[in-house]
Amino acid sequence: MAGNLTRDEARERARILSVDSYDVQLDLTSGDQTFSSTTVIRFSSTETGAATFVDLTAPTVREIELNGTALAPADVFDGERIALPSLQADNELRVVADAAYMRTGEGLHRFVDPVDGSTYLYSQFETADAHRMYACFDQPDLKASFELTVLAPAEYEVVSNSAPDASREPVEGSEAVRWHFPATPRMSTYITALIAGPYHVVRDEHDGIPLGLYCRASLAEYLDADAILDVTRQGFDFFHGLFGVRYPFGKYDQLFVPEFNAGAMENAGAVTFLEDYVFRSRVTDARYERRAETILHEMAHMWFGDLVTMRWWDDLWLNESFATYASVYCQAEATKWKDAWTTFANVEKAWALRQDQLPSTHPIAADIPDMQAVEVNFDGITYAKGASVLKQLVAYVGVDAFFAGVRAYFAEHAWGNTELSDLLRQLEHASGRDLSLWSREWLETAGVNTMRPEFEVDGEGNFTSFAVLQEAAADYPTLRSHRLAIGLYDRTDNGIVRRERVELDVTGERTAVAELVGKAQPDLVLINDDDLTFIKLRLDERSLQTVVDGAGEISESLPRALAFSAAWDMTRDGEMAARDYVRLVVSGLGGVGDVAVVQTLQRQALGALINYADPAWRAEGFDLLAARLRDLLSTAEAGSDLQLAYAHGFADSARSPEHLSLLQGLFDGAIAVDGLEIDTDLRWTLLRRLVAAGAADETEIAAELERDATATGARAAAGCRAAIPTPEAKALAWERMTGGDLANAEFRSTLGGFIEPAHAELLREYTEKYFALLKEAWEKWTGEFAQTFAEVAYPSYLVEKETLDRTDVYLETENPAPALRRLLLEGRAGVERALHARSKDAEAGA
Repeated sequence: MAGNLTRDEARERARILSVDSYDVQLDLTSGDQTFSSTTVIRFSSTETGAATFVDLTAPTVREIELNGTALAPADVFDGERIALPSLQADNELRVVADAAYMRTGEGLHRFVDPVDGSTYLYSQFETADAHRMYACFDQPDLKASFELTVLAPAEYEVVSNSAPDASREPVEGSEAVRWHFPATPRMSTYITALIAGPYHVVRDEHDGIPLGLYCRASLAEYLDADAILDVTRQGFDFFHGLFGVRYPFGKYDQLFVPEFNAGAMENAGAVTFLEDYVFRSRVTDARYERRAETILHEMAHMWFGDLVTMRWWDDLWLNESFATYASVYCQAEATKWKDAWTTFANVEKAWALRQDQLPSTHPIAADIPDMQAVEVNFDGITYAKGASVLKQLVAYVGVDAFFAGVRAYFAEHAWGNTELSDLLRQLEHASGRDLSLWSREWLETAGVNTMRPEFEVDGEGNFTSFAVLQEAAADYPTLRSHRLAIGLYDRTDNGIVRRERVELDVTGERTAVAELVGKAQPDLVLINDDDLTFIKLRLDERSLQTVVDGAGEISESLPRALAFSAAWDMTRDGEMAARDYVRLVVSGLGGVGDVAVVQTLQRQALGALINYADPAWRAEGFDLLAARLRDLLSTAEAGSDLQLAYAHGFADSARSPEHLSLLQGLFDGAIAVDGLEIDTDLRWTLLRRLVAAGAADETEIAAELERDATATGARAAAGCRAAIPTPEAKALAWERMTGGDLANAEFRSTLGGFIEPAHAELLREYTEKYFALLKEAWEKWTGEFAQTFAEVAYPSYLVEKETLDRTDVYLETENPAPALRRLLLEGRAGVERALHARSKDAEAGA
């Protein structure tokens, strides 16, 4: 992982420098490996004669001129940095370089569409890859204005942060066209952007803001522009009222781009999205809900992140947690997804709880000493726990006071950089509350609290005492202050419904709840009703039995999700046998009408079987789950989202010859289910399971790729080929992954097929190969590839003590970089947790 800027270096550079402007000129017509990049930077220094450096990663640097004096590239450029000696008060730097197109999803990524041969480019600069396209001071607190000129083929659309000039200038003697983008407001390098290629465009306007939607021409028929624009309009209207500041960047383009490494990126005025959000096959409403959350998340960043930006990556959570909280809040208040907080509880909070129990857990306000540390910190703490804690803060100070403080924060710091204290000061002023204790408890400590009810009942079944017990892990002993609610739920003819709700502050190890004394014990006691705080929830014996017997009968979606989540937490912690959790899902799934919850439960049941079930019972468990999903598939409403969700769940869980035969019939058309279309993406899902089970091979893969000769088809085929259960297929996949020739998306797909959990014995020999390659991969591969390999290729499929021991040996003998050590400790913790849970499950079967 090259180019590791440290926090101390960034602070020193920011201490002496102030950057005024960038003038960047790019020529995209000079070849398919490199492009010409000329940058002029105007900046000042507080220390005359001081030395600093500018960031640039490029195969060739042709000219460097500082204040009219030529500097020899061989003397000052080391491949990643240009040394700048003897600064003046006012400086002008000019750098001419040949920069490289990337295939890793970093810098300026280049993709050729196999459908029509068209070339598409897009930039991805977070955390610090702008210097792969132009020379720059690549850190968030050295903001500047950016003016961009681009020479591009005549058929290209070119997009950047500002709207281009109306005229396009043909370049004399060439088929190229010159695009000019006027200077932007002051912004950070990581949110600058360039997207170019023969993109399909849909244009619109809302509230005076020009809107653009872009995707590859070969995907144009699938771009549901009206649905995307509806969410966009709803977001702007809601955020304008909520934030008190109009959208600050003029036009707003949303671009769906190929081979993207993340869900989206908040480039100012030019947001890039993973093009999988252009749905070419039918998906459930849960996918549309997640796409809407992503759209609104990136839109919230236009204010929190782009208009006002963190000073350094220690406060990355401020960007991501706020955008996550704001997007879900907007969904619940301003869009059709009124149950967005249920999805948040199922998805984001589950992610946060998992991350917060790893040995790498960290405070939300993290210590980020360098760029390697931040690159592994885009995690469940930074996004999901932070957003959960913001939700707790809103409950603590009140929603009106919270957003009054946010509005004052935007007004005070527009176009600037901030730290956590700047936001807390405005929230304290608006709410009248001292937030120093809250910050220490919630933002500056790690770990999650566990809460359980403690009560006694009299002969008539009424509470004679009731208290909430709070626990903390031994390594992270903080007992926090929580604002939460307790719900009492009874079985009725209308399902399991809430009879009563009490909201209170919980502090310390034990908090008495006098309001519940004398109340009849319900069938279900739900601590953290309405999901106000961030905790692990435990159920008393009667409540757990109610959930096991009839979780699907809980009438409201959020408490139902919380009850399932409590059972899942207990399974992961080895307090509930994996087989009991699978049986809970099997019994309760048919009563759940929320498709997002259904899909979450299916994923968790599969995870329980793969990771936490005793191997001796696993086959029975897969049959139990698959049989239930088969039955639900056959009885679901034709053409419904639930039917589609059951189909995917059945495909993922099928293992027995009977169930694989049904999959084969669905795949080849011999079996039909009324209303279920076996479209392109579902065909790949069915084929992947058949291949992994040894029921299909290269013949079927090649035929399917011929049917779907697209980039998505190529990725799916790569994953299927790596999932063939033979030594030869695994060896070929390993060679392709480690040979350095794959683009990022195909690399991830191949790796995903390679590590098929059912193939653990086939993969045993790759444990040593993994550890032997790890150091070289970390030091020489780009950050995205190195991190993905270290994390995903870790031998977590071998749940045995030998995996723990081998990891320990590597950690001790190789002393890896802190970021790599973190990833290895996370992998090790997953194996250790699985060993504990499997032991619990084996006991249950004894």
